[in-house]
Amino acid sequence: MNDPHPQVELHSGENVEPVRPRRKGIYILPNLFTLASLFGGFYAIVMAMNDRFENAAIGIFCAMVLDSLDGRVARMTHTQSAFGEQMDSLSDMVSFGAAPALIVYEWALKGLGKLGWIAAFVYCAGAALRLARFNTNIGVVDKRYFQGLPSPAAAALVTGLIWVFDDYGVKNVIRIEWLAWMAFGVTLYAGLTMVTNVPFYSFKDISFKRSVPFISIVAIALGFAVVTIHPPLVLFGLFCVYGFSGYAVYGYRRAKGKPVSVIATSTDEPDEAGLHR
Repeated sequence: MNDPHPQVELHSGENVEPVRPRRKGIYILPNLFTLASLFGGFYAIVMAMNDRFENAAIGIFCAMVLDSLDGRVARMTHTQSAFGEQMDSLSDMVSFGAAPALIVYEWALKGLGKLGWIAAFVYCAGAALRLARFNTNIGVVDKRYFQGLPSPAAAALVTGLIWVFDDYGVKNVIRIEWLAWMAFGVTLYAGLTMVTNVPFYSFKDISFKRSVPFISIVAIALGFAVVTIHPPLVLFGLFCVYGFSGYAVYGYRRAKGKPVSVIATSTDEPDEAGLHR
């Protein structure tokens, strides 16, 4: 019978156990934020199934905040790992891909028949393709910009629309034809914009370790104050501006004759200078 752990015989005649590969552990802190973000997406789906769409939208926005923190926490505590990267992508697919598509379908698109679930699927597929492209192009994309609308912002567009109208007391949306078609258009726009090459500012070049003027802190405090005036409307308005900002940047660069692509295949070309920084 073969020994499952054969011993290695040395020249001296001594037998020693072979060195086994060390098991890799999992860092708890950043993955806790990722799991919390995943829970936000799952919670949103459950709330939508029970026609509690305001809670569903809040769940998606909470998932966005937690998703923005897990990577920063990992970098600050030096706990980045391949496991964490894969976990983050899977969580994003649920919270910002499947969840918003199902929520908007239950809220309005169900009344449009096949066109409704097709729009929801286009959004879900767009999120999956965008995440896959992000993971494969991460080494060749200008860090200052996203290639296409990021999935959390796309989710904010779709669920933000739901949150605003639900907050104003608009119910039974599947019977309001114009609003159902508005949801159809926003869902398609968000889904298709995720897979475009339009550049969206990533805010990744902002460092929290640098000193800033005092007025910056005042501006941040005022920003929080403005959001508290009416969170659904203000947040939806901000993400609408961001959702169209990429096309404005695209048009400006093309008008100035600058390269519009944020991806580089070579560092030898003059027009690709700075894309690898």
